[in-house]
Amino acid sequence: MLKNILMYSVVGLTIVLSGCSDESTAAPAKRPLQPIDVAEVLIKPVQNWHTYTTRVESPEEVALMPRVSGVINNIAFKEGDVVNEGDLLIQLDNRPFKAVVTSLEAQVLSAKAALEQAKSEAQRAVRLSERKAISTEEVELRKSTLSQREAQVLALQAQLDAAMLDLEFSAIRSPINGVISNANITKGNNVIAGQSVLTSIVSNKKMYAYFDIDERTWNQSFSNITADSKQQVIMQKVGQTTFPYEGYINFIDNQINASTGTLRLRAVFENADNQLRAGSFARIKLAANAVTEQIIIPSKAIGTDLKNRFVLTVGENNILQYKLVELGERYGKLRAITSGLTKGDIIAVNGPARVGPGMPIQPNSVEIDSSGIAFTLRKDQAENLLAKY
Repeated sequence: MLKNILMYSVVGLTIVLSGCSDESTAAPAKRPLQPIDVAEVLIKPVQNWHTYTTRVESPEEVALMPRVSGVINNIAFKEGDVVNEGDLLIQLDNRPFKAVVTSLEAQVLSAKAALEQAKSEAQRAVRLSERKAISTEEVELRKSTLSQREAQVLALQAQLDAAMLDLEFSAIRSPINGVISNANITKGNNVIAGQSVLTSIVSNKKMYAYFDIDERTWNQSFSNITADSKQQVIMQKVGQTTFPYEGYINFIDNQINASTGTLRLRAVFENADNQLRAGSFARIKLAANAVTEQIIIPSKAIGTDLKNRFVLTVGENNILQYKLVELGERYGKLRAITSGLTKGDIIAVNGPARVGPGMPIQPNSVEIDSSGIAFTLRKDQAENLLAKY
């Protein structure tokens, strides 16, 4: 009996140990692979961009000063308003000028009357001399008097013309179309001709932007352009994230600045909506004329490793690989790659945000969206010149 009990105990223990051994040697379950968006790199014809800082300038600026001295009688403009050429801005007290004009008009009339008398006497002297009824000396004297009277009329007429100009200049008018500033001198104050600055006016229909290109860049990328080429540029103001203003180069200086090694250019921009103001700080982008094909990828696909830039590509068995790259120009949310990637490479679109090199992934194929991005400024290639650069 005892022998049977021992035998059953040994058998039971063997079964239990056998079950534990089977449990411990079972293969662990495989973890699911990380799903990652991947896309094939784009190949696009692109132009290199060059960015320059500038300040917006008005083509015409006037520091308004009076042409005659006097006392301000009326300020006829609204500060900060748009004015047109010929609009009355400031009226000086014109009574002194009117008095001078009236006086000279009377003097001119008197001189003209004296001239008519001198003409009559000179003609009479000629007739008398024909009959030998008057001496030659008397004839010459009357002719001389006539010449003096003619000169007197001309002199007084010139003084009258000047006085009438002074009277006209007492009404100070806008010399250009533009936007007027505030009045520096107000009603009741005396102003001095050619010295007192009354206000300022800047034209606003077009705006200029001067910028300097270094000699090397000019020779490499722009030496074949002229002002007649109307090379296109785009511009943004401080605080803007896009380059919404389109213009073109309308002036190229005639020599390189020997001190700085730069060439001065000027771009012109239409300003129909008055959004550009003189003195504004701005950035200009100019596209090189050469068009080349480059690899384009999303900026978020690029990782940083110390001083290096890298991209994760999809290799055999969907394992991510580390590739060093060199960056080119930025085009909106996309970036050109000058080396490190080749046509047909598949990249992790979102970069090393959740994955790293050597990691197997479950690829989810997507396309890189390049709609609305201008890679060139040539109209036959650009999809949208007003894209977000």
